[in-house]
Amino acid sequence: MVERFLPGMRHLVAVKLRSRGLSQNRVSALLGVTQASVSVYLATDPDRAYNALAKLSMSRSQADRDSVELADAVQKGAVQGVRALERIWTDLLGSGGVCQAHREMYPSLSNCDYCIAEYGGRGEVAQTIGEVARAAEMLEGSEYFVNIMPEVSVNLACVAGDAKSPSEVVAIPGRIVRVKNRAKAMLPPEPGASVHMARMLLLARSRMPEVRACINLRYDLKMDALLSRAGLRILELGSHPSREAEDATVAALENRLGSSTSPFDAIVDKGGSGIEPNVYLFARGARDAARLAIRIARAYSTA
Repeated sequence: MVERFLPGMRHLVAVKLRSRGLSQNRVSALLGVTQASVSVYLATDPDRAYNALAKLSMSRSQADRDSVELADAVQKGAVQGVRALERIWTDLLGSGGVCQAHREMYPSLSNCDYCIAEYGGRGEVAQTIGEVARAAEMLEGSEYFVNIMPEVSVNLACVAGDAKSPSEVVAIPGRIVRVKNRAKAMLPPEPGASVHMARMLLLARSRMPEVRACINLRYDLKMDALLSRAGLRILELGSHPSREAEDATVAALENRLGSSTSPFDAIVDKGGSGIEPNVYLFARGARDAARLAIRIARAYSTA
């Protein structure tokens, strides 16, 4: 990674950032290299970088896509840059693209398939983690979203592939919380981070397989009116079971689905004893859920 991947990728990202009008000093700060190194990158034919990355089985089009993603990420912050870099590198490892170069350096690895076994099966999971991370960044960037966050905070869940269990559903550990009047994800997304949201999403998918993501928002009379005006199909939960349940909201949804066959875009849970009212929005992807939530937040804030 250090000797072959990073130099080529830094070269391409430096070119992308400079083409956006950033100074060499700013580019060097974002990439963590000297200004002199950036100057060398910009003065060198990019084919050198493409050729170096091709030895890791990375096509020119893939190198362009990944360098654009990484350039976008580092402009947002160091943490986002590391997340993007990790995804790009582990996807490359999982594809087997690095194997030949690695074996040339270490012939004893001729029969090694560790990276393919470790990361190859994580392709959909890695993509979903990236999708949820970008959706969380959208929420963090909205000045309105904080106004529709419930007291229990927010989580955003998305299935990876054809998930069947909560451990395969990606969400935010510690949830998305309010920090200085903005939304802030506590930690990077990971599989199995919210059993509650995962179970709500998986139940919805049992009725609507096209649904992949879910986000919870506050519920009050103002939100009720906005949901109606938005034309969303609403499934309202009945009272929560009086018996002590592991997850009363999930139990209420299971009961409701047993008596309703209609598709829905949102679930309204008016709460109960010790349970705050919430709205659960469903969408085909994490970013779609974030866009819908931000649109509702803007309408809520300006109504």
